[in-house]
Amino acid sequence: MRMSNDVVDLVVIGCGPAGMAAACEARSLGLSVTLLDEQAALGGQIYRRIEDAPADIVNILGKDYAAGQTLAAEFRHSGTHYVGSAVVWNVTPHGVVDYVSNGKAAEVAGKYVLLASGAMERPFPIKGWTLPGVMGAGAGQIMLKGSGALPSDPVVLAGCGPLLYLLAWQYLRAGVKIEALVDTTSRSAYARAIPHLVGALRGWRDLLKGIKLISAIRRRSVRVYSGAQNLEIIGATHAEGLQFQHAGQQVRVPASLVLLHQGVVPNTQLTWSTGAEHRWDDHQLCWLPVTDGAGRLGETSIYVAGDSKGIVGANASAVQGRLAALAIAAQLGFSRGAAERVLALKNELARFTHIRPFLDSLYRPRDENRIPPDEVLVCRCEEVSAGQIRGYVKLGCTGPNQTKAFGRCGMGPCQGRLCGLTVTEVIAEARGVEPSQVGYYRIRPPIKPILLGDFTG
Repeated sequence: MRMSNDVVDLVVIGCGPAGMAAACEARSLGLSVTLLDEQAALGGQIYRRIEDAPADIVNILGKDYAAGQTLAAEFRHSGTHYVGSAVVWNVTPHGVVDYVSNGKAAEVAGKYVLLASGAMERPFPIKGWTLPGVMGAGAGQIMLKGSGALPSDPVVLAGCGPLLYLLAWQYLRAGVKIEALVDTTSRSAYARAIPHLVGALRGWRDLLKGIKLISAIRRRSVRVYSGAQNLEIIGATHAEGLQFQHAGQQVRVPASLVLLHQGVVPNTQLTWSTGAEHRWDDHQLCWLPVTDGAGRLGETSIYVAGDSKGIVGANASAVQGRLAALAIAAQLGFSRGAAERVLALKNELARFTHIRPFLDSLYRPRDENRIPPDEVLVCRCEEVSAGQIRGYVKLGCTGPNQTKAFGRCGMGPCQGRLCGLTVTEVIAEARGVEPSQVGYYRIRPPIKPILLGDFTG
């Protein structure tokens, strides 16, 4: 095992809610902590640019975003050794973390490592989704947070999930014209979610926020198409609009910018790279790392917290980060007064996650928007279509890792991030089996593209 000269108690990867909260909790107990984050400024994606965002942007983004300022201030005063612009490319089960920062390779070793790498947008592979002018709604929100960038022309938002309505509300507050909001949530989804309504009512604050968002959008006379199906981007060389079926009619909405979204999924590249066990979750339709209650991966020195463990949202992610830090502190003998603290945090976590089964059921993405027809590209990096993948299955391909040999699927710069889930589900459908029987790519370091020049000197 490689070790660096200095070994810290805890290395945290990711400076979003889970990472910052974990670092603060660990430091309050006396642990030495180093936190690495790929962004130049702390906050992760949820609280991106939280420390220096202009007041008008904070106002547009709303109270939930502004609440991140408190956590960011706590983190700054925690005494954590913070390394920004750090691209982590390798994590070993023994706690060694390799990264590149400012063009130089470095290494840090921790007695324990906490992975808080957050979430990423679920792929939305429909016809035309690779055209210029088509983006993820999450990407649109990142541009708003990061630089205040807003669409200059009317925009179409399409898909499902809370973020779709949140971004629509934020855009309206910023003066952006929304040509249409095309919601793919079906009527049957509402029936599917009803059994979870009691739990959602226990998390009534979040439910009420969602209702207020939808009401505010409708008051602004935005055209909302509910239950839309068969989405397709119009255009030959760039996006010219969105076509879909609504209430039995074919609808075409012109727009030069279409933002797609159907939820977020855990960013599991790092957990896969450690060789950890993962399971297919049929509620969130994605792979989740298998951990104990505190987030520990098997018998390793690695813990996972926040949305990279399973989608729970910002508040619950922060609580999970603190619980993981307390578990790590107990392993190291720093556990004074921890029992009461753990109980209080678990109660808080339950409050923040009451609504999750309701949301997972209501905003479950349609099969047609996850498992595309043959002509749709799945692997954008290597230009592999769904039809080609189905062809590989006919030739004997049984899983995503084999698609690399058949046609370089998943071997581009993104290393399977954008196509991994889709490839799993396309193969499962073609084979007539469950996704759990298909598996995922074998992820190896380097997790992110790095340069040989980063290692010189």
